[in-house]
Amino acid sequence: MPSDFPEPQGRPEFLPADDQAEQSGWRSETASFESGRWGDPSGRPGDTASYGSPSYPAPASYAAPASGQAPAEEPPPANSTRTYESPFFGNSAGPPPFGGGDKRPPPPPNALGMGAGWAPPPGGLAPAPAPRRGPGTGVLIVLAVVIALVASGLGSVGTYLLTRSSSSGTDPSYSLGPIPSGATNRAPDSVAGVAARARSSVVSLEVNANSAEGVSGSGFLIKDGYVVTNNHVVAPAAKGGDIQIMFNNRKTTKGRIVGRDPGSDLAVVKPEETFGTPEITLGNSDQVVVGDPVIAIGSPLGLTGTVTTGIVSSLNRPVIAGDESGTSTEEPAYISAIQTDAAINPGNSGGPLVNGKGEVVGVNSAIATLSRSMSSQGGSIGLGFAIPVNQARRVAEEIITTGKAKRPKIGIVLDKDYKGQGVRIASGPTEGRQPVDAGGPAAKAGLKAGDVIMEIDGLMLQDGNELIALIRSKSPGSKITIKYQRAGQDRTATLTVTADDGPTPTPS
Repeated sequence: MPSDFPEPQGRPEFLPADDQAEQSGWRSETASFESGRWGDPSGRPGDTASYGSPSYPAPASYAAPASGQAPAEEPPPANSTRTYESPFFGNSAGPPPFGGGDKRPPPPPNALGMGAGWAPPPGGLAPAPAPRRGPGTGVLIVLAVVIALVASGLGSVGTYLLTRSSSSGTDPSYSLGPIPSGATNRAPDSVAGVAARARSSVVSLEVNANSAEGVSGSGFLIKDGYVVTNNHVVAPAAKGGDIQIMFNNRKTTKGRIVGRDPGSDLAVVKPEETFGTPEITLGNSDQVVVGDPVIAIGSPLGLTGTVTTGIVSSLNRPVIAGDESGTSTEEPAYISAIQTDAAINPGNSGGPLVNGKGEVVGVNSAIATLSRSMSSQGGSIGLGFAIPVNQARRVAEEIITTGKAKRPKIGIVLDKDYKGQGVRIASGPTEGRQPVDAGGPAAKAGLKAGDVIMEIDGLMLQDGNELIALIRSKSPGSKITIKYQRAGQDRTATLTVTADDGPTPTPS
């Protein structure tokens, strides 16, 4: 399009962004100008300098279209000349304010993209992409407030849940979780496994005498339905009265005394009915050693089927047992006992002491107490005593076959006044009896009156009760080795234990 000015112009003139540009038919370099902001017709973004004068109208041939693209230039008329000699606005002959040659405007501070309010650069250059805009400050503030409120609410709810039970004392949603599942079966060699097998053969005895207070005790079933127990448990029924036997299945029946041996504190009872109860297995007490685990089963204080456990604390403990009331005319029992720390209390008497295989190794018979008062019964202090099962086996067989038990003996009378080491044979006759029985085991081995017996089978003797208990624990016909002193000299002899058919008041 030809210029409206007939004379060449040193530079394009600029129009302010007001109605004059609209009225003259020209569009400004940008779609809209803020007051005092101008576009750069050179194709470079301009600065924000305010020129303040409307006296420089912009030629239509250099104005940018509204679309932001530079229009195709029409060739100027022959009499029109462009006078852009430099990238700066104007030449040395141009009108002020950019005339004068050396007074050139400073370059714009930014080469591209001067932000909002600037026209797209002419010449077809693509506009700079708009910057990505994030959420505004107001949105961030609102979001922060919402998060704070939610967190505060959750904290309040948690505090309430944690403290509401302590304030009210109850919590409707409280639970300890489900009960753990599991089997009740136990290994056969465990305490529970052994007890399960042995308990079924253990019985409880209630003995009622005609003129005496009832006595309770325990027992165990052996071959052919016999029950082994202690003599002092059934002794009140020997002169009248009855015996009630309760089995592990809580069925009861009556029992009768087959025989009893006060010297060993053992007895055998025959129940009228056994209700299919299995017999217990008998072990070998000679194989028991100190430290072996053992289980005591019985009815302490009438509590049937009670199981306690411990170990073998000692062997060959001399114990004198029997009627604790002191009113019995029967001789006391001398027991070379198995000592255990398994809890044994009144009512355990006659019950079995079993090993880790469930075999009977002893018959619980006595306990040591701290009080000897007859007005109250002492409880267990971890000192219980059981008759070795080998002795109980022999006595039970003899009672069942003959109705009475034999008494092992070696044919001597002891000096009760001797206080030295070992046990001394009496020096003269005692109660019409010679110190050494003629033709007896001791006489055949060469022992004489006044000899001091120091050891039996390698066990050093402490007193006469220990010697009596050891001899009675032996079976008739068994051999023992004795070490003794005569006139200060050590001697050794071997004896064969014999037996009397009936009890005698002195060791034999």
